[in-house]
Amino acid sequence: MTDWLALCRDAVDDVRGVLEELPRRADREPVVGAGKGGDETTAIDAAAERVILARFARAGDVTLVSEEVGTVGDGDTYVVIDPIDGSLNAKRGIGFFSLSIAVASGPTMGDVHFGFVHDFGTAEEWTASSGQGARLNGRPLDGELPKGEIEILSFEATRTASVAEKAAAVVDLAYRLRIMGSLALSLCHLAAGRVDAVCSLKPARSVDIAAAQLLVRERGLAVDLPDAPPFAAAPLDVEGRSRVVAAGTPELCRRLADALSA
Repeated sequence: MTDWLALCRDAVDDVRGVLEELPRRADREPVVGAGKGGDETTAIDAAAERVILARFARAGDVTLVSEEVGTVGDGDTYVVIDPIDGSLNAKRGIGFFSLSIAVASGPTMGDVHFGFVHDFGTAEEWTASSGQGARLNGRPLDGELPKGEIEILSFEATRTASVAEKAAAVVDLAYRLRIMGSLALSLCHLAAGRVDAVCSLKPARSVDIAAAQLLVRERGLAVDLPDAPPFAAAPLDVEGRSRVVAAGTPELCRRLADALSA
């Protein structure tokens, strides 16, 4: 039986090695190609993905889904990888970016049964197993939940124009905004009650959320893909895209999605 947690921890060490080999912005940000999802691939993205795919290719008969290479293999077990979520932060030396890995028994979001997110800034390790709850640094994540009203809303996937357009729409819904730069980590912070809601202002892919969404759901919180419902049927690939909304309750999720769509 595969020890997924041990593999993920080994992958963290692999990415740390890449960060040491590429220490400067000039090393990390050169564009070296384009990923299967259509976005530019930078040197740090390519290097991190290369070492992680090599690590998980040894896990047996799996289907690997990753940001740059797309889908590789045809195993029944899906391993969904974002080698560096928050790559702009990583390239600029801002300590808020993560490695995100989800393991699923099939090809949809509802099949995810293990999630792992490592924060390279704080060294926090976020994990969740289906039906067994969420954990932070190995301890059950069972403390305070998000507030019933949105005091802190985390915007992700933000460009200046998008923030200017959508901030006005949430004036009556959220008291304060945070723009942190890693959708996976923002969802983890929601699971810990550090923020009260999260939304992506542009469509996200399964690799961005597959691991962290399990922490959110294991905490009994709500997460939705308003552009591609139902959530559980979302494909684990790099083609499908939807904005993401998450909050303490389905009602708050709906209100947030409605505000962003107005």
